[in-house]
Amino acid sequence: MDSFGALLSDEERAWQQSVRAFVEREVVPSAARWDEQGRYPRPLLERLGELDWLGTAFPEECGGSGGGPVEYAILCAELARGSAGVALGVYVHTALASAAILHLGSDAQRRELLPAALRGERVGCWAYAEAGAGADAASVATRARRDGDGWVLDGAKLYITNAPIADFAVIVAATAPERGLKGLSLFAVERDAPGLAIGPPMRKLGMGASEMAEIVLDGCRVGAGSLLGTEDAGFLEAMEVLTLGRIAAASFACGLGEAARRAALEHTRERVQFGGPLTRKQFVRFTHADLQTRLEAAWQLTLAAARLAAAGKPHSEQASMAKLLASETCTWACERGLHLHGAHGYMRESAAQRFYRDCKVLELGEGTSEVQRETIARGMGI
Repeated sequence: MDSFGALLSDEERAWQQSVRAFVEREVVPSAARWDEQGRYPRPLLERLGELDWLGTAFPEECGGSGGGPVEYAILCAELARGSAGVALGVYVHTALASAAILHLGSDAQRRELLPAALRGERVGCWAYAEAGAGADAASVATRARRDGDGWVLDGAKLYITNAPIADFAVIVAATAPERGLKGLSLFAVERDAPGLAIGPPMRKLGMGASEMAEIVLDGCRVGAGSLLGTEDAGFLEAMEVLTLGRIAAASFACGLGEAARRAALEHTRERVQFGGPLTRKQFVRFTHADLQTRLEAAWQLTLAAARLAAAGKPHSEQASMAKLLASETCTWACERGLHLHGAHGYMRESAAQRFYRDCKVLELGEGTSEVQRETIARGMGI
């Protein structure tokens, strides 16, 4: 069965096969090494830029390559089949940092930042999370105050993916803290801005190929042109337009789960016990049937949300359902995949253990499973 190929148009399937071939050739052979080194493969990002793939779902006039949410979902899923860490870095750079510039930036900001970003020459990060601000955005403690014709930012951002390799950051800061969510603004801040410091890479359970660090803002001075969107409303504006986030997260959850499924299928076909391959055992065959079914269901829900987004139709609840189902299915698939590998799956040289370490964060980032359930329940009117 051609995984995730159902209900794709001929053009979409051709795009999927192109990305899949690239991933098999240029990502899979190095994925374990990148994970062990704990360093993001910056040359690969530049290669994706050369292919115009980083510009997927971005308009051509801004340096993008066109396409839309469906093409972007396919890209994320296929990249994650090779390396979830690579897919995470691409997602943060494109669907968050660069997309914020696209939708909220001025013409000057788009001209200055986007072409190089979409060529992979400059990398962005999305700096929202803090020690006291996760799901509760109103708790953001980073402050931005006017100073002459610019701004001064003070605070610290924690768990920021891409920070160690970033050339610019989209910073969420309170410009009217007394107003809570209605007082949060966005700023595009260069890495070399005075008063900005990036900490050393943080050690994580999984997603080793991605890099994460703290960003400290100590009297960080930026110009008036750094403000993205409307003062005091930039964050809420971003939440309205950065619609690819949950769909992208669902997509690479599907891709990672599919990688775990395929690895487990290959192992159980080759592993001989009790006079035959493990796939002769009913439990093993039924587990594979469940893996195939659940992952396909998650992908079809993700694809449906992407098609709604592409058509410009409301899709918030569908995106939350896709992210919820895909991320939790991915965790289950990676656990079952490791289980089917037996002791070998627990060894560091096994890809199964890497998939298992990578999967859990997908239930936490881009809104936890609980946040998604709350969004779905609100959409139901309860």
